[in-house]
Amino acid sequence: MTIKTIAFQGRPGAYSDLACRTARPGWKTLPCKTFADTITAVHEGKADQAMLACENSLAGRVPDIHTLLPNAGLHIVGEHFQRVEHCLMAIHGTQLEDIKRVHTHPVAMGQIHTLLKTYNFTPVIEFDTAGAAELVALWNKKEEAAVASELAAELNGLNILQRNVEDAAHNTTRFYIAARTTDRLSVNTPDVMTTVLFEVKNTPGALYKVLGGFATNGINMTRLESYMTAGSFAATRFLMDVEGHPEDTHLSKALAELEFFSESANILGVYQQSPFRRQMKRALSDAAPNTTTDAIAG
Repeated sequence: MTIKTIAFQGRPGAYSDLACRTARPGWKTLPCKTFADTITAVHEGKADQAMLACENSLAGRVPDIHTLLPNAGLHIVGEHFQRVEHCLMAIHGTQLEDIKRVHTHPVAMGQIHTLLKTYNFTPVIEFDTAGAAELVALWNKKEEAAVASELAAELNGLNILQRNVEDAAHNTTRFYIAARTTDRLSVNTPDVMTTVLFEVKNTPGALYKVLGGFATNGINMTRLESYMTAGSFAATRFLMDVEGHPEDTHLSKALAELEFFSESANILGVYQQSPFRRQMKRALSDAAPNTTTDAIAG
């Protein structure tokens, strides 16, 4: 039996590596230096799929993917949400009072203010969370610690001193899963997401006309990002995630209006929603007040 491979950007033990192992259990993971290298690995057949971080609940969008994805030549075949749980780790035998410096990625460093302040640790920025763990293991000094994933500690033989040291419990990263080819989902497939890339003319009301069709057809838009192209400061290209299948009657009508008012439009992926998204929707639905019952009770 051939073992499939999924590529990610980062060092072994990075949160993207953890996302790969969670979403594709049993697959081999391939670490890549950059997002561009990750995409190239799929094109060259070194990997079957790529795990591409696209947005984080705290840090927002991932700029590199925003730029690379439209021209990647890959299909989005899935999505994955990975909870980011930071662990404070050091070599075995280290106590909290031994630590002087904490090493991690700048984004992660911005998410552990309470830890740094409580113990008066000196923050040291590194290129990668998993890379920070590798360095701490290499130095083999009790004065040095890293903040990274539990997987990074395991792979580098480090001891976890504290778990969940992040300031915000909801810290979650969303990933696109991309591949060279895709199996077309049936229009009857439940819980489908569609990702669309489109450009509008830089004229007043252009975006309003494009998006109007989604409102009138009752389509839920979960993401809309704009960015510059060809060195222009006019934001004319947009990346959008919506719920529904493009062949569904309502979304089909909305996309027809989008194409009519756009200079170009391209569907980057049609894929099923992740279990995490479905759980969030159910939780929000359960938490929403029953307006009919409330009105009667009032």
